[in-house]
Amino acid sequence: MFAIVAGGGKVGATVARTLLRRGHEVTLVEQRADRYERLEQEFEHQIQLGDATEMFVLERAGIARPAEIVIAVTGDDEDNLVIGQLSREKYEVERVIARVNDPRNQQLFDLLEIPQTVSATQMVLGLIEHEVPAHELIHLLELKKENLEIVEVEIEPGAPAAGKRVDELALEDARLISVLRDGKAEIAVGSTKLQAGDQVLAILEPGREDDLRRLLLKR
Repeated sequence: MFAIVAGGGKVGATVARTLLRRGHEVTLVEQRADRYERLEQEFEHQIQLGDATEMFVLERAGIARPAEIVIAVTGDDEDNLVIGQLSREKYEVERVIARVNDPRNQQLFDLLEIPQTVSATQMVLGLIEHEVPAHELIHLLELKKENLEIVEVEIEPGAPAAGKRVDELALEDARLISVLRDGKAEIAVGSTKLQAGDQVLAILEPGREDDLRRLLLKR
């Protein structure tokens, strides 16, 4: 997947960094020279200096290749709205995600038909991962106060858990919450029998994903 991320602040840099780590192609666009110079040391040729509300900047970033997704996460809602509109209307980018910094502007994004708007880094990544699954754990929600997180994973054919009941799994630091199969969700109980292709929600402590990977993904 080729993605353009507009905005090199904390959110944009984190999103770009994570997508690159997961094997996607990314161009990060940042208009502040000082921030660009700092990020260039890390992103090298994968970052460009410019204002992503300008068409020539988006074209230089590769939007006409075409980009499969544009993620507008600058600190300015007006810029994010313009970037989203240009991407959808001018370049017909299939998927656009825009950050809304001020909730009072949400109605404007809705009015101009920017369908996916978010206000946190993890939610951006979650939206992307749901459309571009990589047979990996998808981090949906972090419960900081409880030091827990909720993840989603699709059971792969040949995984140790395929064909087994939930109570047969050796899960010490994770609990399965629900199983989605053929569009129908059910609460995961001990007698629930898992199948390849099931989408499973689980709750666990951060950093304990390896147990789930071992059981739900093919070795």
